[in-house]
Amino acid sequence: MENDHLAPLKELLARLWQAHGRETPIDGLFLTSVTAPTGPIHAVYRPSLCVVAQGAKTSMLGDRAYRYDAGKCLIASMEVPIRAQITRATPDQPYLAFSLALDPATIADLLLELDGIDDAPTGAALAVHALGPELADPLCRLLALCERPRDITILAPLIRREITWLLLNGPMGPALRQIGLAGSHMARIGRALACIRESFADQLNVRQLADVAGMSPATFHRHFKAVTAMTPVQYQKQLRLQEARRLLLSDNADVALIGYEIGYESPSQFSREYRRLFGSPPGRDGQQIRRVLTPQVDV
Repeated sequence: MENDHLAPLKELLARLWQAHGRETPIDGLFLTSVTAPTGPIHAVYRPSLCVVAQGAKTSMLGDRAYRYDAGKCLIASMEVPIRAQITRATPDQPYLAFSLALDPATIADLLLELDGIDDAPTGAALAVHALGPELADPLCRLLALCERPRDITILAPLIRREITWLLLNGPMGPALRQIGLAGSHMARIGRALACIRESFADQLNVRQLADVAGMSPATFHRHFKAVTAMTPVQYQKQLRLQEARRLLLSDNADVALIGYEIGYESPSQFSREYRRLFGSPPGRDGQQIRRVLTPQVDV
Protein backbone atom coordinates (compact mmCIF):
# COMPACT_ATOMS: atom_id res chain seq x y z
CA MET A 1 0.00 0.00 0.00
CA GLU A 2 1.20 3.54 -0.82
CA ASN A 3 3.03 5.27 2.05
CA ASP A 4 3.24 2.05 4.08
CA HIS A 5 6.62 3.29 5.30
CA LEU A 6 4.84 6.10 7.18
CA ALA A 7 3.04 3.79 9.61
CA PRO A 8 6.11 3.07 11.79
CA LEU A 9 6.98 6.79 11.79
CA LYS A 10 3.49 7.76 12.95
CA GLU A 11 3.51 5.16 15.73
CA LEU A 12 6.95 6.24 16.92
CA LEU A 13 6.12 9.93 16.84
CA ALA A 14 2.88 9.50 18.79
CA ARG A 15 4.64 7.39 21.41
CA LEU A 16 7.70 9.65 21.70
CA TRP A 17 5.54 12.77 21.95
CA GLN A 18 3.80 11.28 24.98
CA ALA A 19 7.16 10.43 26.55
CA HIS A 20 9.24 13.51 25.69
CA GLY A 21 7.16 16.30 24.18
CA ARG A 22 9.02 18.59 21.79
CA GLU A 23 12.60 17.93 22.94
CA THR A 24 14.14 14.47 22.57
CA PRO A 25 17.32 12.92 24.05
CA ILE A 26 18.94 13.25 20.59
CA ASP A 27 20.62 16.59 19.95
CA GLY A 28 18.91 18.54 17.17
CA LEU A 29 15.88 16.23 16.92
CA PHE A 30 12.58 17.96 17.73
CA LEU A 31 9.01 16.65 17.59
CA THR A 32 5.70 18.34 16.85
CA SER A 33 2.17 17.17 17.60
CA VAL A 34 -0.76 19.57 17.09
CA THR A 35 -4.44 18.66 17.34
CA ALA A 36 -6.01 21.59 15.43
CA PRO A 37 -5.07 23.92 12.58
CA THR A 38 -3.09 26.94 13.75
CA GLY A 39 -2.93 30.60 12.99
CA PRO A 40 0.29 32.10 11.59
CA ILE A 41 3.48 30.81 13.22
CA HIS A 42 6.55 33.04 12.91
CA ALA A 43 9.87 31.27 13.30
CA VAL A 44 13.41 30.95 12.00
CA TYR A 45 14.23 27.71 10.19
CA ARG A 46 17.81 26.52 10.55
CA PRO A 47 19.52 23.97 8.28
CA SER A 48 17.41 20.90 8.88
CA LEU A 49 15.35 18.07 7.45
CA CYS A 50 11.66 18.33 8.33
CA VAL A 51 9.39 15.30 7.87
CA VAL A 52 5.58 15.20 8.12
CA ALA A 53 4.06 11.82 9.00
CA GLN A 54 0.46 13.02 9.39
CA GLY A 55 -1.46 16.23 8.67
CA ALA A 56 -0.34 19.16 6.53
CA LYS A 57 1.46 22.49 6.79
CA THR A 58 2.35 25.49 4.63
CA SER A 59 5.52 27.52 5.16
CA MET A 60 6.01 30.93 3.53
CA LEU A 61 9.48 32.15 2.66
CA GLY A 62 8.97 35.71 1.48
CA ASP A 63 6.19 35.37 -1.09
CA ARG A 64 6.92 31.70 -1.85
CA ALA A 65 4.61 29.02 -0.42
CA TYR A 66 5.88 25.53 0.42
CA ARG A 67 3.08 23.05 1.10
CA TYR A 68 3.91 19.67 2.60
CA ASP A 69 1.76 16.89 4.01
CA ALA A 70 2.08 13.24 5.08
CA GLY A 71 4.99 11.59 3.33
CA LYS A 72 6.72 14.86 2.36
CA CYS A 73 10.03 16.36 3.49
CA LEU A 74 11.00 19.99 3.67
CA ILE A 75 14.71 20.68 3.61
CA ALA A 76 16.00 24.01 4.89
CA SER A 77 19.52 24.68 3.66
CA MET A 78 19.92 28.16 5.17
CA GLU A 79 18.81 30.02 8.30
CA VAL A 80 15.73 31.94 7.17
CA PRO A 81 12.73 33.61 8.87
CA ILE A 82 9.42 32.10 7.80
CA ARG A 83 5.69 32.41 8.38
CA ALA A 84 3.92 29.05 8.62
CA GLN A 85 0.51 27.55 9.31
CA ILE A 86 -0.59 24.02 10.12
CA THR A 87 -3.54 23.46 7.83
CA ARG A 88 -4.67 19.92 8.66
CA ALA A 89 -4.83 18.50 12.19
CA THR A 90 -7.55 16.99 14.38
CA PRO A 91 -7.64 15.36 17.84
CA ASP A 92 -8.11 11.95 16.17
CA GLN A 93 -5.43 12.58 13.53
CA PRO A 94 -3.01 15.20 14.88
CA TYR A 95 -0.35 16.86 12.84
CA LEU A 96 2.75 14.70 13.50
CA ALA A 97 6.18 15.83 12.34
CA PHE A 98 9.81 16.05 13.36
CA SER A 99 12.88 18.08 12.41
CA LEU A 100 16.49 16.95 12.39
CA ALA A 101 19.32 19.47 12.36
CA LEU A 102 21.81 19.07 9.52
CA ASP A 103 25.54 19.32 10.23
CA PRO A 104 27.50 21.26 7.56
CA ALA A 105 30.75 19.56 8.64
CA THR A 106 29.30 16.10 7.99
CA ILE A 107 27.97 17.25 4.63
CA ALA A 108 31.36 18.67 3.64
CA ASP A 109 33.10 15.47 4.74
CA LEU A 110 30.75 13.24 2.73
CA LEU A 111 31.07 15.44 -0.34
CA LEU A 112 34.67 14.23 -0.58
CA GLU A 113 33.27 10.79 -1.37
CA LEU A 114 31.21 12.09 -4.29
CA ASP A 115 32.63 12.64 -7.76
CA GLY A 116 31.95 15.51 -10.11
CA ILE A 117 30.48 17.97 -7.60
CA ASP A 118 30.32 21.40 -9.19
CA ASP A 119 28.81 24.67 -8.01
CA ALA A 120 25.16 24.38 -9.03
CA PRO A 121 22.91 27.39 -9.76
CA THR A 122 21.75 29.15 -6.62
CA GLY A 123 18.54 27.59 -5.35
CA ALA A 124 15.98 28.62 -2.75
CA ALA A 125 16.71 28.01 0.93
CA LEU A 126 13.66 25.70 1.18
CA ALA A 127 12.62 22.74 -0.95
CA VAL A 128 9.92 20.05 -0.66
CA HIS A 129 10.29 16.43 -1.77
CA ALA A 130 8.62 13.07 -1.19
CA LEU A 131 9.94 10.84 1.61
CA GLY A 132 10.97 7.49 0.14
CA PRO A 133 11.17 4.20 2.07
CA GLU A 134 14.98 4.13 1.77
CA LEU A 135 15.17 7.33 3.85
CA ALA A 136 12.26 6.46 6.15
CA ASP A 137 14.13 3.38 7.41
CA PRO A 138 17.17 5.13 9.00
CA LEU A 139 14.90 7.94 10.24
CA CYS A 140 12.81 5.34 12.09
CA ARG A 141 15.96 3.79 13.52
CA LEU A 142 17.16 7.18 14.73
CA LEU A 143 13.83 7.99 16.36
CA ALA A 144 13.75 4.55 18.00
CA LEU A 145 17.02 5.37 19.79
CA CYS A 146 15.04 7.81 21.95
CA GLU A 147 13.66 4.71 23.68
CA ARG A 148 17.17 3.25 24.11
CA PRO A 149 19.13 6.19 25.55
CA ARG A 150 22.29 4.18 26.33
CA ASP A 151 22.69 3.50 22.58
CA ILE A 152 22.42 7.14 21.48
CA THR A 153 26.07 8.15 21.95
CA ILE A 154 27.37 5.30 19.77
CA LEU A 155 24.63 4.74 17.20
CA ALA A 156 23.09 8.18 16.60
CA PRO A 157 26.18 9.66 14.83
CA LEU A 158 26.36 6.62 12.54
CA ILE A 159 22.68 6.78 11.60
CA ARG A 160 22.81 10.56 11.10
CA ARG A 161 25.75 10.10 8.75
CA GLU A 162 23.76 7.45 6.84
CA ILE A 163 20.80 9.83 6.58
CA THR A 164 23.04 12.64 5.30
CA TRP A 165 24.59 10.34 2.69
CA LEU A 166 21.16 9.27 1.43
CA LEU A 167 20.05 12.90 1.24
CA LEU A 168 23.15 13.88 -0.75
CA ASN A 169 22.47 11.12 -3.27
CA GLY A 170 18.73 11.70 -3.54
CA PRO A 171 16.43 14.40 -4.96
CA MET A 172 17.32 16.72 -2.06
CA GLY A 173 21.03 16.39 -2.84
CA PRO A 174 21.53 19.59 -4.90
CA ALA A 175 20.19 21.81 -2.11
CA LEU A 176 22.12 19.92 0.54
CA ARG A 177 25.40 19.97 -1.37
CA GLN A 178 25.36 23.75 -1.40
CA ILE A 179 25.63 23.74 2.40
CA GLY A 180 28.91 21.84 2.26
CA LEU A 181 30.53 23.62 -0.69
CA ALA A 182 32.50 26.47 0.86
CA GLY A 183 32.78 28.37 -2.42
CA SER A 184 29.22 27.88 -3.62
CA HIS A 185 26.94 30.83 -4.21
CA MET A 186 24.68 29.58 -1.43
CA ALA A 187 27.59 29.31 1.03
CA ARG A 188 28.64 32.87 0.16
CA ILE A 189 25.11 34.13 0.77
CA GLY A 190 25.16 32.16 4.03
CA ARG A 191 28.15 34.21 5.19
CA ALA A 192 26.23 37.41 4.47
CA LEU A 193 23.18 36.09 6.33
CA ALA A 194 25.38 35.37 9.35
CA CYS A 195 26.62 38.97 9.29
CA ILE A 196 23.05 40.29 9.25
CA ARG A 197 22.03 38.00 12.13
CA GLU A 198 25.02 39.00 14.24
CA SER A 199 24.32 42.73 13.89
CA PHE A 200 20.67 42.98 12.85
CA ALA A 201 20.15 46.12 14.97
CA ASP A 202 22.83 48.03 13.02
CA GLN A 203 22.27 49.99 9.83
CA LEU A 204 22.46 47.68 6.84
CA ASN A 205 25.30 48.19 4.37
CA VAL A 206 24.58 46.11 1.26
CA ARG A 207 27.95 46.90 -0.33
CA GLN A 208 29.78 45.51 2.72
CA LEU A 209 27.57 42.40 2.65
CA ALA A 210 28.39 41.94 -1.03
CA ASP A 211 32.10 42.15 -0.16
CA VAL A 212 31.61 39.45 2.52
CA ALA A 213 29.97 37.26 -0.14
CA GLY A 214 32.72 38.04 -2.66
CA MET A 215 30.21 39.38 -5.20
CA SER A 216 29.35 42.63 -6.91
CA PRO A 217 26.35 44.39 -5.33
CA ALA A 218 24.12 43.53 -8.31
CA THR A 219 25.14 39.85 -8.31
CA PHE A 220 24.81 39.67 -4.54
CA HIS A 221 21.30 41.12 -4.64
CA ARG A 222 20.24 38.63 -7.32
CA HIS A 223 21.57 35.58 -5.49
CA PHE A 224 20.30 36.81 -2.11
CA LYS A 225 16.76 37.11 -3.51
CA ALA A 226 17.02 33.68 -5.16
CA VAL A 227 17.94 32.02 -1.85
CA THR A 228 15.72 33.89 0.63
CA ALA A 229 12.88 35.29 -1.55
CA MET A 230 13.64 38.59 0.22
CA THR A 231 15.89 41.58 -0.20
CA PRO A 232 18.60 42.08 2.47
CA VAL A 233 16.49 44.88 4.00
CA GLN A 234 13.41 42.64 4.20
CA TYR A 235 15.48 39.83 5.74
CA GLN A 236 16.88 42.16 8.39
CA LYS A 237 13.41 43.51 9.15
CA GLN A 238 12.04 39.99 9.71
CA LEU A 239 14.87 39.20 12.14
CA ARG A 240 14.38 42.48 14.00
CA LEU A 241 10.65 42.03 14.44
CA GLN A 242 10.90 38.39 15.49
CA GLU A 243 13.48 39.38 18.12
CA ALA A 244 11.11 42.14 19.27
CA ARG A 245 8.33 39.59 19.73
CA ARG A 246 10.64 37.40 21.80
CA LEU A 247 11.57 40.38 24.01
CA LEU A 248 7.88 41.23 24.48
CA LEU A 249 7.39 37.97 26.40
CA SER A 250 8.88 39.71 29.43
CA ASP A 251 6.25 40.93 31.91
CA ASN A 252 8.04 44.29 32.21
CA ALA A 253 8.54 44.78 28.48
CA ASP A 254 8.91 48.43 27.44
CA VAL A 255 7.68 48.66 23.84
CA ALA A 256 9.55 51.86 22.98
CA LEU A 257 12.81 50.57 24.48
CA ILE A 258 12.51 47.29 22.59
CA GLY A 259 12.08 49.21 19.35
CA TYR A 260 15.31 51.09 19.97
CA GLU A 261 17.14 47.90 21.01
CA ILE A 262 16.38 46.18 17.71
CA GLY A 263 17.40 49.17 15.60
CA TYR A 264 14.30 51.38 15.13
CA GLU A 265 14.80 55.08 15.75
CA SER A 266 11.11 55.84 15.24
CA PRO A 267 8.60 54.22 17.68
CA SER A 268 5.77 54.81 15.20
CA GLN A 269 7.66 53.04 12.40
CA PHE A 270 8.41 50.12 14.74
CA SER A 271 4.76 49.85 15.74
CA ARG A 272 3.56 50.13 12.15
CA GLU A 273 5.91 47.46 10.79
CA TYR A 274 5.32 45.16 13.76
CA ARG A 275 1.56 45.35 13.22
CA ARG A 276 1.97 44.68 9.50
CA LEU A 277 3.85 41.44 10.24
CA PHE A 278 2.03 40.12 13.32
CA GLY A 279 -1.45 41.63 12.94
CA SER A 280 -1.47 43.66 16.19
CA PRO A 281 0.61 46.54 17.58
CA PRO A 282 3.48 45.39 19.81
CA GLY A 283 1.91 46.33 23.16
CA ARG A 284 -1.34 44.47 22.50
CA ASP A 285 0.41 41.52 20.87
CA GLY A 286 2.79 41.22 23.83
CA GLN A 287 -0.15 40.99 26.22
CA GLN A 288 -1.84 38.35 24.06
CA ILE A 289 1.19 36.10 23.73
CA ARG A 290 1.93 36.35 27.46
CA ARG A 291 -1.61 35.18 28.21
CA VAL A 292 -1.48 32.27 25.80
CA LEU A 293 2.06 31.37 24.76
CA THR A 294 2.24 30.18 21.15
CA PRO A 295 3.46 26.54 21.14
CA GLN A 296 6.86 25.94 19.56
CA VAL A 297 6.39 24.33 16.18
CA ASP A 298 9.61 23.64 14.29
CA VAL A 299 8.24 21.74 11.29
